[in-house]
Amino acid sequence: MAFIIFFTACTSKKDNTQKADNEEINPAFFSNIKTVKATPSNQEIELTLTGKVEYDPERVIYYTPLVQGIIERTYFSSGDKVQKGQPLLDIKSSDLSGLLSEMISLESEMEVAKRNLQSAQSLFDDKMLSEKELLESQAGLRQAQAALERTKTDMSLYKHKGDGAFSILAPMTGYIVDKQVASGSPVSPDGGSLFTIADLSKVWITVNVYAGDLQLVQEGIPVEITALAYTGEIFSGKINALSQVFDPEEKVLKARIVMSNDDLKFKPEMQVVVKLINKTHYNFLSIPTDALIFDDNRHFVVIETEPDKFEIKEVQLQGHYQKNTYIRSGLSENDVLVVKNQLLIYAELKGK
Repeated sequence: MAFIIFFTACTSKKDNTQKADNEEINPAFFSNIKTVKATPSNQEIELTLTGKVEYDPERVIYYTPLVQGIIERTYFSSGDKVQKGQPLLDIKSSDLSGLLSEMISLESEMEVAKRNLQSAQSLFDDKMLSEKELLESQAGLRQAQAALERTKTDMSLYKHKGDGAFSILAPMTGYIVDKQVASGSPVSPDGGSLFTIADLSKVWITVNVYAGDLQLVQEGIPVEITALAYTGEIFSGKINALSQVFDPEEKVLKARIVMSNDDLKFKPEMQVVVKLINKTHYNFLSIPTDALIFDDNRHFVVIETEPDKFEIKEVQLQGHYQKNTYIRSGLSENDVLVVKNQLLIYAELKGK
């Protein structure tokens, strides 16, 4: 249904403004006009960044062997979940055999040191031994205990299977995220890590922040995270930390988001999109974006100056967010804007 608008008065033009006075408009038309007031508001800016899921470095172990040997068998594949203490692979190593012999020898030495201390204590109580000699016996026991504990620590991730073979045990509970070993391969302390275990119950999302966006990214700002693998699903988080040093290769700062991952939806190396909303401290007039009229590479709005009287104003934009537009200049607070059928009014006013 088309509405016919009758204007009977002349219009005046001042400073990019056109006005219609004493309009006579078909009453049916007014029932289809909707207006809102321009209101002051802090500008909200939505910024979209790219990110990548990474391990929490406090929850990952890169296992490098302390000894030389030959891998006899492996019991895991990349992606497997393993429990702390679970055998992961078998290795034949003369170094481990030597450590085992040393540990047995140190256990014997500690037992001797304990008996020596007991004897020294009895002699000291009977005043047949000096205090210095008693202290020497106590020091001997402490030294034997320390040496045994060091060797036990070195052997804690190995289980002796006999005939020079040992099982390497998982140092933590988690997921095998990297495997660089196969049956029959030689290993050594300088040969790099054999496997990597990560606890994925908590992960980092590392976000690239370019220099032009720095003023909008701050610690504590809430973010929304989406991933191609989970269409329509939005994960909430916040910026936990922002690096103060630019990455020399990518020329970006790295922001960090720490995410709980009990359901394991975030996979290491997964690409994600991160949206954050920054509310500036600068106050601008906010209007519905639908009220804007774009004409001749400029933006205009139609305002109602009095009941049934309208005026065109050119406006300068500050920015957009969702369905709102922030106005830098051209409007006054509480100006009444037409947001429905404003194009008809604009066309008629412009034609005068």
